[in-house]
Amino acid sequence: MLSKRALRVAMATAAATTTLFLAGCSQEQLSSAILMPMPATSSDVTNHTDRITDLWNISWAVLWGVGALAWGLMFWAIIVYRRRKGDTHVPAQMRYNNPIEVLFTVVPLILVIGFFGFTARDMKAIEAPNDPEVTVQVIGKQWSWDFNYTQENVYDSGIQSQYAGGKGDNLKDLPTLYLPVNKRVELVLNSRDVDHSFWVVEFLYKKDLLPGKTNHEYFTPTKIGTYTGKCSELCGEFHSMMLFNVKVVSQSDYDQHIADLKAAGQVGQLSLDASRNQNLPGVIAPVENEG
Repeated sequence: MLSKRALRVAMATAAATTTLFLAGCSQEQLSSAILMPMPATSSDVTNHTDRITDLWNISWAVLWGVGALAWGLMFWAIIVYRRRKGDTHVPAQMRYNNPIEVLFTVVPLILVIGFFGFTARDMKAIEAPNDPEVTVQVIGKQWSWDFNYTQENVYDSGIQSQYAGGKGDNLKDLPTLYLPVNKRVELVLNSRDVDHSFWVVEFLYKKDLLPGKTNHEYFTPTKIGTYTGKCSELCGEFHSMMLFNVKVVSQSDYDQHIADLKAAGQVGQLSLDASRNQNLPGVIAPVENEG
């Protein structure tokens, strides 16, 4: 067993280390480290973000409560049942304790069922089709994005980001998806080569783009602004540069963007015929003539 002096030294070292660690955190960083809140910039960004934030924060509050109870019981047992000076006998041995075993079986079961139920409820609402007013096909490719505005019959094709994190890098040239505010949006998600994942950070949601499969995402953007997007599925050498922006704009600005694409000759739709995967189910690979 540790001597009292060694115990005091260990506790002092732990306290000093913790103090130095926390001293380097801002108030916001400290709050994030402890409470794990969703970013404040996501508030009211889409019709789903508040729902997602509420589920996240309530879950963390419950888990902190469970942690406090478990830690409290642990330290209570450590302190109350510690070996006193002069104790030489073996403590009373018990095979089991029914109340404790029931507690640690029933409470986790209730928590798991509760988390599952609330998550299923919110996922059902988030994934429900929304009778879209705007439909955009998003095509992921190594290592950029194409956007087909299907109702307007125009497209925007992106090139790989050259952003390297250094001074002078220009993020305004990233491919940009335009969406009108307060309009129901459907995104049709396809991949032209490998697995990608469409993630708009402030929207608090991501959805995979899988070769040979079409996924959908439904939401209503509710706050005008420019939002950060990226691929969140490791997709090759330049995965970190597969960036894009989302601009939520007024209806008049959206109409102007569509008009600009038409004026630039970007009329029609980019197809998936250029897909590198020609061996997927339902795809007839070209056959080369022999001889």
